[in-house]
Amino acid sequence: MSQPPLAHRLGSLIDSERAVPDLRRYFGTDGPDPVPPFTGSRFEQLDGGGDRPEVADTVTAQDLIAVQTLSVRVPARVALDLLEGDLGHRLSALLARIPADVDLAEAATADLAEGSPAHTAWQLLCERPGIGWVTAGKLLARKRPRLLPVYDQVVRCLLGRPESFWLGLHAALRADDRALHRALTDLGRSAGLPATVSALRVCDVVLWMRHRTDHQRGACPGS
Repeated sequence: MSQPPLAHRLGSLIDSERAVPDLRRYFGTDGPDPVPPFTGSRFEQLDGGGDRPEVADTVTAQDLIAVQTLSVRVPARVALDLLEGDLGHRLSALLARIPADVDLAEAATADLAEGSPAHTAWQLLCERPGIGWVTAGKLLARKRPRLLPVYDQVVRCLLGRPESFWLGLHAALRADDRALHRALTDLGRSAGLPATVSALRVCDVVLWMRHRTDHQRGACPGS
């Protein structure tokens, strides 16, 4: 069976001499006197993580701070609604139906497809003023880091703007007996990253570090 197009593209991008040094630089694991890591290196680990059992189905103030480490911000009114209002209750009910202990490579398509609790939660957030697809995705990635990826304009541009990133990445990670998932896990180990950094996050950071400078300079077609 032929490899999904996104799997081939991702495989060529992560199989690079830059991948491990970029991960070490981003997470600050590159030696005894490392360059200060990017603020996003705290996204997963801040306050023990957004998916720890006691808060896995509830958006907390720490989750809202965590997404700021990835250069997005939840507007104050929406933040209050998530913490104290109906939006928070509705999102919690959806999160309770999204598995917290399943990697994307092991998930069923039904866990991600339109109409699934994850997709419905993403839509619910996107409907709120000041919450676009990037911020919605990052907040859900904080709550379900093994299942739902961080995804922004830089990575979308590098990958050629796939129509459905969740489903495309799901197929790519499952192809060839989950070869890409294993490769990403190995990259994380080689870079000395803690186990709390998922294969999805390794993928995101490798891609983002690869393309961010060109994207910001406007030196790419999608910028």
